[in-house]
This record gives sequence, C-alpha cells and structure tokens, in this order.
Amino acid sequence: MDDALTEHEIVVLGADHMQAAAKIRREALWQRLPWLPDLHTPEEEEQYWRMHLLPNCTILGAAIGTRLVGVIAYGDDWIEQLYVLPDFQAMGIGSLLLGCAKEEMDEIRLWTFQRNIGARAFYERHGFAAEEETDGLDNEEKEPDVLYYWHRLPELTLNLQPSST
Repeated sequence: MDDALTEHEIVVLGADHMQAAAKIRREALWQRLPWLPDLHTPEEEEQYWRMHLLPNCTILGAAIGTRLVGVIAYGDDWIEQLYVLPDFQAMGIGSLLLGCAKEEMDEIRLWTFQRNIGARAFYERHGFAAEEETDGLDNEEKEPDVLYYWHRLPELTLNLQPSST
C-alpha cells in the first residue's frame, strides 16, 4: 500500500460516529468468526454503541483519510470493544488503539472467544495473559470464551546516590 494510504490518526468518536463504529465491529467480527450466530440487527448494534458504550466508555477510532478503519471502547479497567477492519489489520492500527487504552489504565481485562486465535495471539503479544476460560454459557453467543488480564509493571527507579563505603 502507498504510505499516504496507510497513515492513520486516532480520533475521539462521538454520537455521529456510532453507526460507523458498529459497522466496523460487525464487519470485522463476521469476517474473522463466521461461525458466530448473528444475533442483532445493524440497528440494534448501533443502539448498543450509542446508548451503552458511548455514555460509559472512552471511544476512539483510527481513521485513514476520512475512512474509519478501527475502533476501541474502554473504561473502568475493561476493553469492551476493539476491532479493525480485516483489510487494515497487521498495519499497527490495533496496537495503536490498544496502546491508547494502556496509557490510561493501570490494569485491563477483556473477553475474547477461545477460537479467535488471531485476537488471542494479538493480546498475548501485548502482554495480556489468559486468566479464565469459560464454556460460553454466560455470553449471548454461547461460544467458549477467555478472560485476559494485563497490568502495568511498576517502574524501576535507580538509586543514583553514591554508596558510603
């Protein structure tokens, strides 16, 4: 790809962006995990973003030009949503979005599906560890999932005082 096409910026998303954010989630999820049941209409998904995520989360988007290609919703030590359109994955966009969340939180938890090997590898590369696996009976897709956890390591400080020996 041409460098001009791959330059992206992170923007704060508002109510006007919720339809596009929901569409990114839907497209990324169903292209990568086609076996999942399609439980909600696009309108219901947009309403979830608008009525639940927007008032309770920081929502950022990755834009290339005027096109939104990735989105993250996070807050209260949780990543609720993180999706990048499949044609724009492996370009550092997900890492950049995740980095924004890691800058603001000292610990993070998130769920992903056990069979989502790509997402699991992505989170593990970024220092997340699997904390719990479930049979999926508690999620609406009834798909086995895994809880990931990350925490900021304490900063090392060097004592640069001369020793008194």
